[in-house]
Amino acid sequence: MKYVTIKDIARKLTVSVSTVSRALNNDMNIRQETRDRIIAAAKEMGYFKNPVAMNLKSGRTHTIGVIVPEMSTPYAAKVIDGIQNVCYKDNYKVIIASSAEDPERERENIDIMLQFMVDGIIACRCDDSMNTDMFRKIKDSGIPLVFYDRLSSSICAPQVSIDDKTLAFFLVEHLIRSGRRNIAHITEDHHKIYNAALRFEGYYEALKQYNIPYNPDIVVHAEGMTYSDGASAADKLLSKPIDAVFAFTDTLAIGAMNRLRSIGRRIPDDIAIAGFSGTEISNIVYPKLTTVEPHQFEMGRTAANLLIQHILSPSDANENVIVEADTVYRDSSEI
Repeated sequence: MKYVTIKDIARKLTVSVSTVSRALNNDMNIRQETRDRIIAAAKEMGYFKNPVAMNLKSGRTHTIGVIVPEMSTPYAAKVIDGIQNVCYKDNYKVIIASSAEDPERERENIDIMLQFMVDGIIACRCDDSMNTDMFRKIKDSGIPLVFYDRLSSSICAPQVSIDDKTLAFFLVEHLIRSGRRNIAHITEDHHKIYNAALRFEGYYEALKQYNIPYNPDIVVHAEGMTYSDGASAADKLLSKPIDAVFAFTDTLAIGAMNRLRSIGRRIPDDIAIAGFSGTEISNIVYPKLTTVEPHQFEMGRTAANLLIQHILSPSDANENVIVEADTVYRDSSEI
């Protein structure tokens, strides 16, 4: 990836490099007309001021950008550990930005990464329907891009994930085989996250496999991804005759479980609970949470290795790598 330099701007406008430099630094000794022309050309050409020391000869910063959807759970931290494990050994610096599940902040984070002239970006999208233009801009600029965990349905790029649909199927099957028939599903806001759609498909297929009618009345779309959002989703199920809950994430599952326990529902006797994402939190709540635990550290390592491979040997190949995950059955679903 070759970034636009002040030399490129000077060449395009047939002015000196020093004139471009002074104009971009708002030197008042440069005529306003010339300054405006240089600034307009810089914007058009995609020029960013370089805030870090850059090796101009190689055109690389040896910096990798990582954009995560949230930092409120240990999930992202484990993935980042895996990324850093690879990057530091290969002498790459890592810049980390959290989008806080906010597409607007995610957009700002992408801009920041571009301004820092990173050699590549590893991202986990907070909304599959948003910022597609920005991720395409990354690709069109020749900057290697790798997605992890949350798949992208609209951007062709290497992706590292788990088999969400199959793992969700087996988790719901576990609930069914334990005698549950009225299994509610707490998902995110209308499948803005592609993985949510895959996990829903696994849920739906398990019901179908065991001849259990699908009931849309016990599928709740949480307004967010926090514990309180899980609790609010549980409130919408209080009047429903459910005997189990399968949630899109552990955070939503724990929020729902705590809410149900607070009104006297026994877990798992009255209602079994199962989550998905497998952070340490699932093992310290009461009762301990049945969940799917992706190998997060390995997910990070795999994403970093893929990205560096594409930095060193640019390629259009879009590998989809599936990493392992473990289904762990705990007290929240075991009577």
